[in-house]
Amino acid sequence: MKIIVREAPPRSVWALQQAGVHPLLAQLYAARGVRTADELDDGLARLLPPAAMKGTLEAAVLLADAIAAQRKICVVADYDCDGATACAVALRGLRLLGATQVGYIVPDRVVDGYGLTATIAERVKATGADLLVTVDNGIASIDGVARARELGMQVLVTDHHLPALRDGAIVLPDADVIVNPNQPGCTFESKAMAGVGVMFYVLLALRAELRRRGVFDASPSDAGPPQGARAPSGGSEVHAVTSVGAKIPQPKLDALLPLVALGTVADVVRLDANNRRLVAQGLKRIRSGALPAGLAALFTAAGRVAAVATSFDFGFALGPRINAAGRLSDMTLGIECLLTDDAGRADELAKTLDGINRERRDIEAGMREQAQYAADAMIDEDEVPPPAIAIFDPDFHEGVVGIVASRIKDKLHRPTFVFAASQAPGKEHELKGSGRSIAGFHLRDALDLVAKRHPGVLLRFGGHAMAAGCTITEEHFEVFEQALQLVAHEWLDAATLLRRIDTDGPLAPEYRRADLVDTLHKEVWGQGFAAPTFSEEVEVISQRLVGEKHLSLKLKHQGQPVDGIWFGHTESLPARVKLAFRLDADEWQGIKRVRFLVEAAEI
Repeated sequence: MKIIVREAPPRSVWALQQAGVHPLLAQLYAARGVRTADELDDGLARLLPPAAMKGTLEAAVLLADAIAAQRKICVVADYDCDGATACAVALRGLRLLGATQVGYIVPDRVVDGYGLTATIAERVKATGADLLVTVDNGIASIDGVARARELGMQVLVTDHHLPALRDGAIVLPDADVIVNPNQPGCTFESKAMAGVGVMFYVLLALRAELRRRGVFDASPSDAGPPQGARAPSGGSEVHAVTSVGAKIPQPKLDALLPLVALGTVADVVRLDANNRRLVAQGLKRIRSGALPAGLAALFTAAGRVAAVATSFDFGFALGPRINAAGRLSDMTLGIECLLTDDAGRADELAKTLDGINRERRDIEAGMREQAQYAADAMIDEDEVPPPAIAIFDPDFHEGVVGIVASRIKDKLHRPTFVFAASQAPGKEHELKGSGRSIAGFHLRDALDLVAKRHPGVLLRFGGHAMAAGCTITEEHFEVFEQALQLVAHEWLDAATLLRRIDTDGPLAPEYRRADLVDTLHKEVWGQGFAAPTFSEEVEVISQRLVGEKHLSLKLKHQGQPVDGIWFGHTESLPARVKLAFRLDADEWQGIKRVRFLVEAAEI
């Protein structure tokens, strides 16, 4: 383990301090690439304009025409938290904007697999839908979109994933409109937007289009930046109809921001400036009590307090409970929880989701132990793991392989795939794998190279740089494992394979205060904008195990005593050691005390 200190450019630190930013926050922000205080402005007016995202204006026309003609709209969601929140945002937003016939379908992880398939398109058509809208999926659904079009439906794809590759070339589905910041030709600056954020932007553009058609009165916009461009007028004849009749007050879309914030953090997308603004706006509304009944119930079920909500709550409390439904049960439960305005119904659904999440944790614990045993068997005599890990066990549950892959990746610091046998009828011979990667190893590109070198081994694959999925037959597992390790051997060097943790360096003793801990917790942290982690040498006064698996510490930090805890660590530390730690505060007899949450030790 190597502890690295982030560089905070002095000029940026000085500029932020001169603008009134707290000295500690100025250092933390500067180390994360923030140069001026303007970048910290989380106002809605600072959001990138929807018109800058390719396809939003055309999507607005398509949806406005459908609403005016009272066509039936069906949303096809994904079965993770991003997909669930995107679906809830789509339905809530479309209904606010006048859609009277809008429903949804969410694929079953086991039976349907990922994305819009031809079979799902047929199910959508059977509902009587005229317009199919995908959220958080669809960009790689070539066959599914084609089938939907054959059946006479219009198709709007909203997604944020990378497009499909065929023979090394990008292939797009033949949809009526595609909205995706990662599609070719899109110059939208925030490539890291989650699926729920893309759908929110489509709704902002739709509202602007309806306002342009004269549907709403001239009330000011509550959410979203200036559009930056006028929507095209080349839709259907419905345009003339939409401007006739009494105008209605312009609906507010800011009520959707708590859901946008949850999905953005839970999907672990990079929190660039635009995403941080979306999350910050959602958190503000949640803390003020302006949140859907389902979110309020989830906070209660998770034992969290909405009034002091943090981005940590999204990623580690609410998100996992929504995700658990898609992993072990039916994501309809999660979506219904986010859609309901009935507090009693929300409470019932949140408790059900909490129970499913407990089951998920039990399954994960057993799988993680088995996977770790298998991974340990791969380590050579010098205790060095292979450059990539691939693990399969017939007893693994396919809904939890991604979490287990993430745990193994974190422990061994190697790109990791974990496979489970498909539970879909007639596909028991197939293995479904989920992978997680380390910096410097693009997982989706690695799968593409494996597919080229070994045609027919990968039945399906897709994903991102840091997370991807694939399907193979059981007989090809060893071929896949060897091919993945070869790619990792070619792409990864010793420096990349050395586990490291980036920190913000020593903590000045005057900042070891409970009020500053609260200040730090209120800020928006997450993927690509890491929560503050400090590092320095401390003296270990005493140490003992608690709960048989956590190390409780009494430390001396710059001459002063402070408590520490290292969760999940059982090995003793030397008398003096360099630690990486986060700040936390616990309360005892009404008094808040700072403690260190240890992340790593450089020994």
